[in-house]
Amino acid sequence: MRRTKGRLKLTLVLAFAIAGLAMFAGNDKIAEHAIAFSDGPPAGFTGAPGEETCANCHFGPTTGGTFTVMQAPANYVPGQSYQIVVRHENADVSLHRWGFQLTALAGTSMAGSFANLGGGLTQIVGGQGGRDYIEHTSAGTFNNQTGSAQWTFNWTAPATNVGPVTFYAAGNQANGDGMAGGDRIITATAASQPPSTVESPFDFDGDHKTDIGIYRPGPSEWWINRSGNPSQTLALQFGVNGDVVVSGDYTGDGKADVANWHPANGFWYILRSEDFSFFAFPFGAQGDIPVPADFDGDNKSDPAVFRPSTTLWFISQSTTGGTQIVQFGLPIDKPVPADYDGDGKADVAVRRPTGGNSEWWVNRSTAGSLALVFGADTDLGVPGDYTGDGKADIAFWRPSTGFWFVLRSEDFSFFAVPFGTTGDVPVPGDYDGDGKFDRAVFRPTDTNWFIDRTTAGVQIVQFGSAGDLPIPNSVVR
Repeated sequence: MRRTKGRLKLTLVLAFAIAGLAMFAGNDKIAEHAIAFSDGPPAGFTGAPGEETCANCHFGPTTGGTFTVMQAPANYVPGQSYQIVVRHENADVSLHRWGFQLTALAGTSMAGSFANLGGGLTQIVGGQGGRDYIEHTSAGTFNNQTGSAQWTFNWTAPATNVGPVTFYAAGNQANGDGMAGGDRIITATAASQPPSTVESPFDFDGDHKTDIGIYRPGPSEWWINRSGNPSQTLALQFGVNGDVVVSGDYTGDGKADVANWHPANGFWYILRSEDFSFFAFPFGAQGDIPVPADFDGDNKSDPAVFRPSTTLWFISQSTTGGTQIVQFGLPIDKPVPADYDGDGKADVAVRRPTGGNSEWWVNRSTAGSLALVFGADTDLGVPGDYTGDGKADIAFWRPSTGFWFVLRSEDFSFFAVPFGTTGDVPVPGDYDGDGKFDRAVFRPTDTNWFIDRTTAGVQIVQFGSAGDLPIPNSVVR
């Protein structure tokens, strides 16, 4: 009995204590301070679907200051790591402590993973439903720092295409008084789309990156520096002198195949990347211009030729096995097929050097025909997806100045960037695998490759010999 009475007394004491706390909490927001942590909030306060935000614990001004998630890739590449930056800005000098929490979701499921970069400013915590969060530490609150604060960390994209990924973040711009009031809570989001439908051209090893490579006409040798790594160089002899480079992914394995077109008889010779066996077939005639591309959207390059004498396009469709014939262009035109409307299919297109200008005529497969003037007649067409929106941008390189001019597919505004010099050979491609074309040139005088990578910075690689033809230049016209 005594033991029972003792338990009863203890239960009553606890009940009164809890009731007192509840009454205290009911009078103002001080109770919320109990779950506000300077060394990092509990998981699940980013404002993502099904979550609260830091406003659940803090309250204060609702205007002033900014909070931004920066450097999220426009299109992620599965398995690739990216540096993400979260930044606060507020001119109010009474705010001198900072915090954040962020997660990345595909729908309502965790997408990818986070990694700290050192310095002890961020930490990773797990939450419900398999979600992970990255947030500030105590040191990462930047106590007594005014004006701004930011954190940098790594996000590794999911191993496969999981669709659009959204970054959800909540930030606290705090006055550091140890109370819940007077703090500015802001939420922010950023989005990263699935891998671009515009595949990296001349990707011989399937890592979603254009590879440096040359074709040596005399002995018909191929030298490919896969992903810029000298230890992974592929060297082989395939074809005969006078062949035209027509590399593409003809077998659909995600790797470009070594391939030649023989102008004398219109034969295609394709070396399978899977096992280095080859097959050959006739398609085209002398005087044709080979224009291989994925015209039917099955992720396989289709053998195709443009016949200037009749302005006919002959496309051997890999899906149906039939031949599509399209009349488009004039005899003076330069064929520049690419996926200009982002539907996963290459569009029949030409660049027309006439009257001192370059006219672009595009027969888009879903968005209708497009015609415009962009560039001079002596420019070289280098279309590609430079902005990462999944659509090829009309673009040219000017040999006289080394300038690149890109017409954005999003709004038809343009930008120009100098990269290269007179005598260089343009070799555009996605060399860093971020879903965006990179400006690049091959310099025959010293066989250096200069690559202006959009994510990884400028790269200089010496590869090739005098007289070599850079493989990525084979589609420049």
